[in-house]
Amino acid sequence: MKPNTKKDIGHDKDTEFVKDKENPTRNYIFQKDKITKRTSLFVLILLLILVAAVAMTSIFLE
Repeated sequence: MKPNTKKDIGHDKDTEFVKDKENPTRNYIFQKDKITKRTSLFVLILLLILVAAVAMTSIFLE
């Protein structure tokens, strides 16, 4: 009996990065809607704040 691996599960190889509303595919990573855009903006702002905090810390500790 052959062991089950991730390759054997049968995942489609046509996974899209961003899904449009008109596209009926189920294989996608992000969906193009308000929630995804707001979450992406929040994460980007949070990362920028963290980078600025690290830069400010390195300036003041010298």
